[in-house]
Amino acid sequence: MKAAVLHHYGEQLRIEHVELEPPRKGEVRVKMKAAGICHSDLHVVNAHLPLPVPIVLGHEGAGVVDAVGEGVMSVKAGDHVVLNWVPSCGTCYYCQIGRPDMCDEAAKLTAMGTMPDGTTRFSLGGKPVYQFLSIGTFSEYTVVPERAAIPIRADVPFELAALVGCSVMTGVGAVIKTAKVEPGSTVAVIGAGGVGFNVIQGAALSGAKQIIAIDIVPEKLAMTKKFGATHTINAGEEDVVSAVLDLTDGHGVDYAFEAIGRPETMAEAYNITRKTGTTVIVGIAAPNENVAVNAFSLPSQSKTLTGSWLGQGNPPVDYPKLLDLYAAGKLQLEPLVSQIYSLDQINEGFEALKAGKNIRGVIRFAE
Repeated sequence: MKAAVLHHYGEQLRIEHVELEPPRKGEVRVKMKAAGICHSDLHVVNAHLPLPVPIVLGHEGAGVVDAVGEGVMSVKAGDHVVLNWVPSCGTCYYCQIGRPDMCDEAAKLTAMGTMPDGTTRFSLGGKPVYQFLSIGTFSEYTVVPERAAIPIRADVPFELAALVGCSVMTGVGAVIKTAKVEPGSTVAVIGAGGVGFNVIQGAALSGAKQIIAIDIVPEKLAMTKKFGATHTINAGEEDVVSAVLDLTDGHGVDYAFEAIGRPETMAEAYNITRKTGTTVIVGIAAPNENVAVNAFSLPSQSKTLTGSWLGQGNPPVDYPKLLDLYAAGKLQLEPLVSQIYSLDQINEGFEALKAGKNIRGVIRFAE
């Protein structure tokens, strides 16, 4: 079967014919139907998230269960599934206190690029090929832990369902679960990308009265109005802090979200948050980067500065809920898909991502 494999940092992905072992006990084989191209995948390509190579990238995907290993109970062959890149164990400290997004076991898998038993199911020429976040969705088929395959309703197109696995859950969840945005509040979102657009529509779902979208791409800023933005700021033409203060009577916003992953925009999000407001960092920066904020402001302005990982979601519960919201006409998914690519065109998708052209490029797998 074909898969997109990263062999060396900084290089393009290669379309390879890789071998895939059958699912073992507690594992599920999925025939991939669609996979989103996300900045987190690009972070691995650029070595900002150094992981073992060669590796099959991709962590946002949907498909059909093709086979199950011994003991699998939650899904069966033929089920439609969205893949979950935080396959929480259910037993560690964080799972026990109701924070499966912080699962210790899932965090280990992130760094290992393997299945929970420490081995891989992909191989090439008899040598192991790693799986990004234990799922590796840029492949015609993949084998994943059972808890990474979340059954969903069958009436949602795969290209749309795939987005729930990362960008939608991350953006909407950051608003509803992490920040708990209140109706009538003011919100600013730095970064009009796959996640940022979902932060915007999450704020609209929460009843925010003012939603300020901030980016440097005029076409994306114009599109944010469709998702609920009430105001836009072009950061390439205006001073962001001054512009936000002008729009909020000099106070700053109640809630600011950073959805790019740059230290300077993270600090900017903090600076546009009013006293006693909340700043939520959603974007992923390189592990060796730091954010500078004024030390005196931490106690004197009493702001909350926090992060959000996968929107603080619980995928087995939240993925189906998000798709129910879509089916009910409450959540927009179609406008998020800017371009459909074949697996062979995946490097074109990455180039468009780097150029800021797409909200979300999606791989559609051949039947």
